[in-house]
Amino acid sequence: MDDEQDDYHRRGGLVRAQRVPGERRTEIARMGGLARRADPALPQATHEGPLHIGGAVIPSAVLNTPNKQRVLTQSGVMTSLGRARQAKGRQYYDGDVNLPAFLTAKNLKPFIPNELYVTSSQIEFRTKRGSRAFGYPAELLPKVCRVFIHADDAAVLTPMQKHVAKRARILLDGLADLGIIGLVDEATGYQEVRDKDELQQILAAYISPSLLPWTEKFPRDFFKEMFRVFGWSWPVRVDGTYPGPLGPRYAGKLIRQIIFDNLPPGVLEELDRLNPPNEKWQRKSRMTQLLTSGIGHPHVEKLVAVATTMFELSDNKGEFWRHYRRKFKKGPEQIEMEGL
Repeated sequence: MDDEQDDYHRRGGLVRAQRVPGERRTEIARMGGLARRADPALPQATHEGPLHIGGAVIPSAVLNTPNKQRVLTQSGVMTSLGRARQAKGRQYYDGDVNLPAFLTAKNLKPFIPNELYVTSSQIEFRTKRGSRAFGYPAELLPKVCRVFIHADDAAVLTPMQKHVAKRARILLDGLADLGIIGLVDEATGYQEVRDKDELQQILAAYISPSLLPWTEKFPRDFFKEMFRVFGWSWPVRVDGTYPGPLGPRYAGKLIRQIIFDNLPPGVLEELDRLNPPNEKWQRKSRMTQLLTSGIGHPHVEKLVAVATTMFELSDNKGEFWRHYRRKFKKGPEQIEMEGL
């Protein structure tokens, strides 16, 4: 019946359009085109492309803002989470601003981190063709996924929300946990034109101008699980203290590969330049001493957490490398190392 009604309204619209004078139809079409054109003052996409993740295709773009804002279209984010293409409702809830409507359910609120209020503002921008579009910062997607996953783990989701949590798990598994910006750059082709100025901004954000006091960034479980997966003897002293990654000569090379090589492009190279090894391949400082506390350290900590999880899910090194390939999208030629 609905199809018959749709066909009826469609034919009625065609009849009415034929009755409108040609000049008036042209004017209506022109006004409609103007309505779809965006305000020239809005940021404009310089690069666009489809992001393929977890079976979903999300249109993405890089904007001409000073920070080269990466965005995912609103409709793409919604459909990737199994929701309607158009967000419904306002972006306000109980005085909290900057939340998309699909995050304003009361049962989700305990699982929304403060940082999500900062990164979830809707962005209006112009496409490369000049049309008006709406999107979200690319960093929003993994954060939203975690909200629904944590709520699902706590068994507080309604039946209508369960399918969103299922989609969130698929999406998050498909994302390189910290690589959403890199994925957008790859999808849009922007990675090919990133200039040296942007690289210098990344280095300034990650590398501290002076050595920071050493703080342990690699917890005991990280080494314990790594040694188990790779079949190495676990170096725990009789008194129960842990001496660090001593023993296998490949442990340091492995850490360099799975942690520091997954920082933004150029960071590891700069760390090597600032802290070169001597003839015995010993370095004056630990790599993490050169990282900034605000950005560099949190990124390493998250990478360590991701690697620890992959170790825990693996029974042997073959399984670990399969998890690694899927997570960080790196082929065998990049990760196979002697003795590993």
